[in-house]
Amino acid sequence: MSQGKETKALDSLEGIHWPRLPGVGAQMMRPVLAQLKQAQWLPPEALVERQLQQLQSLLSYAQANVPYYQRKIGSDLFDPLFGLTLENWRKLPILRRSDIQDNAADLLSRNIPASHYPLGETQTSGSTGQPVKVTSTSASRLFWSAVTMRDHYWHRRDFSGKLCSIRAIPADSGSVAKGQDSPNWGWPAAQLYKTGAASILSLGTDVSAQAEWLAERNPEYLLTYPANLAALEEHFRSSGRELPNLKEIRTVGEMVSKELRRKCRETWGVPLSDVYSSQEVGYMALQCPESGLLHVQSETMMVEVLDEAGKPTPPGEVGRVVVTGLHNFAMPLIRYEIRDYAEPGELCSCGRGLPTLRRVVGRLRNMLVLPNGDKRWPLTGFHDFRDIAPIRQYQLVQKSVERIEVRYVVDRPLTAEEEEKLRAVIQNALGHPFELSFQYFDELTKTSGGKFEEFISEVAA
Repeated sequence: MSQGKETKALDSLEGIHWPRLPGVGAQMMRPVLAQLKQAQWLPPEALVERQLQQLQSLLSYAQANVPYYQRKIGSDLFDPLFGLTLENWRKLPILRRSDIQDNAADLLSRNIPASHYPLGETQTSGSTGQPVKVTSTSASRLFWSAVTMRDHYWHRRDFSGKLCSIRAIPADSGSVAKGQDSPNWGWPAAQLYKTGAASILSLGTDVSAQAEWLAERNPEYLLTYPANLAALEEHFRSSGRELPNLKEIRTVGEMVSKELRRKCRETWGVPLSDVYSSQEVGYMALQCPESGLLHVQSETMMVEVLDEAGKPTPPGEVGRVVVTGLHNFAMPLIRYEIRDYAEPGELCSCGRGLPTLRRVVGRLRNMLVLPNGDKRWPLTGFHDFRDIAPIRQYQLVQKSVERIEVRYVVDRPLTAEEEEKLRAVIQNALGHPFELSFQYFDELTKTSGGKFEEFISEVAA
């Protein structure tokens, strides 16, 4: 420190202007949460203005310190005097997963701000066959945690309740994979509140054993994947088991159907709350506690839904999701095409200015390819399956533009008549007389990240 000068507390970490982040740690979480509480009610144009200010800071930093963007982003992208505009922003190139794999070293900053340390590393599950590693900072992770708390607040969760999670756990996690109990919910909730206990169990556990584990703990809150939740719901409904303390179910990682929401209400009498997230960037959208729409987390993410020409998709139409984390100065992912497709919504009736998504419909590999080359999101007729035969789980895998393999987990072998009825239902729902081959399994495999996909196209992927 220079003699004769006083040290001054930083107003915000270097490069971060909105939301302001004076420091890192639990003691700084409350000021960030206070900013998020106010920002959610800003009008959409004010949110975009603040996003562009933060994106300008991120872009300027990337141009100066990240080799990949030094090559990709021209120095004349925006006039510092007038700032970054949406028009200029949309001229930036799209970053694809293959770009990250091919340029991993050059996407790392050569001059990470000291105040953003320590760093962390996340590797995606590789469900697409293209895993990537992303470096994050303590600052970007703190914002991720702040959005976690926002989700708790929006849904008015009782922190004194017990939380049970059934999730994918790495094979090298040892005893954790067999189940582990904790006295609290962990970071960030336990650093801000005195919470109830928490327990975690591997998704690879048999469903009946999962049910036994849940019944023993009788939690107020359950967190898991939709496909696993569907299997649990069927088990509890058929066995007559109960979870009398259950208040809410939270889902991550997969699409949630209206049917699953309805069944959770019928079987447990509780609501289902979904979040849209990715391992690369964190939470992108949270379910509105009032309308049920997904609110984009504009204070931490720029989420774009684009058509094939790269233009914004209007509400009601499906487009590809392109996302930018606003605060990762270690490895900025700028206009990253996450390979998801979503449908944007209108301004929410709740009064929040945060943009909405009506639904996240899946990935490119979840699209049906018709013989004429057209692609669309498949309807499979699954609502009628149980009326025809005792089907516990199903998966359709498109092998060619004319052939689909139908995989079933069943309570008993199906009759020829049942197979023919199912064949007719599926072909009618898909809108084409595909050649269908039926295969039977004891269990259908999930991705390496623990997710389950009901439809996979080996043609579209």
